[in-house]
Amino acid sequence: MDFFAALCLVLVIEGLLPFLAPRAWRETMLRLARFSDGQLRMIGLLSIAAGLVSYWITVALLG
Repeated sequence: MDFFAALCLVLVIEGLLPFLAPRAWRETMLRLARFSDGQLRMIGLLSIAAGLVSYWITVALLG
């Protein structure tokens, strides 16, 4: 159940920028589309690492 709650929160967070600033979001997506596969993979890897570290810190602090 917690996993699905987390996925729902991801959708809420992902939807905030296109809702609040659609022009800036569109420009950002166009810039990202021009990145090479290697650059996109690095962004993905850094996002995974940041997520895992934040999760680890949250669990360690809040138990």
